[in-house]
Formats: sequence, C-alpha cells, structure tokens
Amino acid sequence: MITNNGNWGMNPRKAKGGIKARTVRGQFVTTWWGQRWIQAMERLVTAPRLARGQYYARLGQVTKMEETRGGVVAYVQGSRPKPYKVTIQVTPFTRAQWQKVLDVLANQAIFTAQLLAGEMPDDIEQAFAAAGVSLFPDRSSELITKCTCPDKANPCKHIAAAHYILGERFDEDPFLLFRLRGQTQEQLLEALRRRRGGHIPRRQQRRKQEKPADVDQPFQPEEIRRFWQMGAPLDDFTVQIRTPTVPQPLLRRLGEPELPGPLSLHAQLEEAYDAITQATLLIAFGDAAAELEEVEEE
Repeated sequence: MITNNGNWGMNPRKAKGGIKARTVRGQFVTTWWGQRWIQAMERLVTAPRLARGQYYARLGQVTKMEETRGGVVAYVQGSRPKPYKVTIQVTPFTRAQWQKVLDVLANQAIFTAQLLAGEMPDDIEQAFAAAGVSLFPDRSSELITKCTCPDKANPCKHIAAAHYILGERFDEDPFLLFRLRGQTQEQLLEALRRRRGGHIPRRQQRRKQEKPADVDQPFQPEEIRRFWQMGAPLDDFTVQIRTPTVPQPLLRRLGEPELPGPLSLHAQLEEAYDAITQATLLIAFGDAAAELEEVEEE
C-alpha cells in the first residue's frame, strides 16, 4: 500500500464524503463487463497516470458522480480547494445501428431471458459485433473525456480515477452501458419483447382498436377444461439453474434508499430473498436443489 504520496508528485487535499473504491488493492471490478470497461480506458492512459488514478479512487478523491445523457459527470478533489469537474462521454449508436443490434439480440431467446433477469450475457459482445458495432468503446474517438484541471494530458489522473469508480458502477448496473450508448433499460427490453412476440402491422393495430369489445368470442367450455393442460410435449425443453454473476442484480440496480442511521435495506432484503430462493428450489426440485447448492459451494 502506498503511504507516501509525495513520491507520486501529488498532494491532494483530503476529500470529505468521497466515493471510495470497494477494493483496497488488486483488481477494481468483479464482473467481466466491468473489466472490459476498465481495459478500454487503460488503453488510453499512460501507466503513471493510471497508478495515480487508482490511488485517487481508493483514497476517495471522487466526491460525486452523476449520470448524464450519454455519459457521466464526476467531481474529483485534487490539490486545489475546488474539486475538478470530469466529464466522460460515450458516442451513442444511431437508430439504425440499434435496430441491427436488437434484431441480432432478439434472434436468440437466451439473450432476452438474461437481460430481463438483469444479467449481462457472456457472449453479448459477439451479438454487437454481428451488428457491426462494439458495445464497449474500441476507438479513442468513441470515448470523449474532459477535466478542468491544469494538466495538459488527456486522460489525466482525475479522469482515470473517475473511470475506476465508474467501472464499479457498471458492476452494479450493467444497463448503464446501454444507456451510455443511447438505449434505456425500458426501451431495450420493450423492443426485445416486441420482436420476440411478433410485430403487428399498423393497419391490423387500427382494426383491432376499432373492433367493438362485445364481438370478442368467449372461451368455449371444452377450451376452459383444457386451459391448464400441457399442449405440445416438452421433451426438448431444458432448464438451467445458476446463480447470477452479480448477487441480487435487481436490488443493486434499484439502489440503496436514503434511510436515517446505519441500517442497510439491501442487506436485510438480500437475506430474505436468498431464503425465498432456497425454499422455492426445494419445493420445485427437492433433493436436486440441495445437490445444486453443494456443487455451487465447491
């Protein structure tokens, strides 16, 4: 651990209430998509500024970070009294590019299922590549950074520090990547639902809206009796149960509410959710659920 920051050629003022990185040493992020973001940034920053950026991030010099349209704004406390303003912008995809991406994603049900569950599919980069784009910035022109500090280098250590904290935000919310590229979580999932469910032509939609409600035919008695019966056989249908890469991704995306005192609502809910999950698995699979849990622990 670094204790003498004078050797680093910098003496930042101590930040009050700064956002400290979760890790004290080693790797900053835990998910593969967070690591890909850090890698994209590290290709643009020199080694000395990377090291100083890491030091700033772990020291808690990033005092504030807010999401904006197509990027983020962060404030980093340096050696001067007023924190420096850092902006990180990612070039959004065009509407045509997003249409190609959505078409590719919708062709595989696993992508839709994992995204609906709040997970980032392992091979989603290949889907974006098939559409002719990259989810992560792969060119310097796609990643625009600015800092109000006097350092002429861009990216500077303040930008690097903001990048590392942003990488941890990606760990918690993979949909942040999509928002930076111009598509919100709601827009993405709704577009995938429409494609998976089939597109209804506008003329047919108008006819459906104009159709009187009383002409709808009710279920016939025989149809009601068969309503809960299985139709086609499910011999080829398989179910895979595995823990998500990020524990409780939905809770993490919702964020920690502001409550008085040290109480963490996430910590309380995670215990309840884990207990509910285990009970559900036992009801559904019996002894197989216990065997699955033992394999995961190993």
